[in-house]
Amino acid sequence: MREELLREVEQFLYREARLLDERRFHEWLELFTDDVRYWMVGRTTRYPTASKAITTMNRHRHRETDVASDDGDLAILDETKATLGGRIARLDTGMAWAEDPPSRTRHIIANIEVEPGDSASELNVYSNFVVYRNRSESEQDFYVGARQDTLRNVDGGWKIARRKLVLDQNVLLAKNVSIFF
Repeated sequence: MREELLREVEQFLYREARLLDERRFHEWLELFTDDVRYWMVGRTTRYPTASKAITTMNRHRHRETDVASDDGDLAILDETKATLGGRIARLDTGMAWAEDPPSRTRHIIANIEVEPGDSASELNVYSNFVVYRNRSESEQDFYVGARQDTLRNVDGGWKIARRKLVLDQNVLLAKNVSIFF
């Protein structure tokens, strides 16, 4: 992978984070393709099959992965561009009580890796994130996890065609998930 392509992707992701932190949600939404899937899952606690902690485990039902699959497992978020746009429109009304007063966020993106995608116009991008959220006087939340993005070149610029967010937490302590990642 060319070093300049990696730098271009990094700058794209950093700009996206800045748009979110500055609450420029309409501009942020334009970074997505019309057919985007924006999907967030958590992790579950799984014991290895060799574990002695649970001796009655039905080994036929055991899954090695602690991350939900794409095909029907429960998701925290499962959005399209239209539903993301609906959430933004709701924020614009001033009637989104979970965001009144608005959250302050800081998106930290790191460990960015870029690989060729399924087509010549796509890239698979892997990164880690920390999102800090503060609201009112005392509400604070940290979200930590990994992102798997598919970036598609559309008219000479990158757009997010797919985003899978995997939270490291298996229990969310936040009162809601009203921010964007």
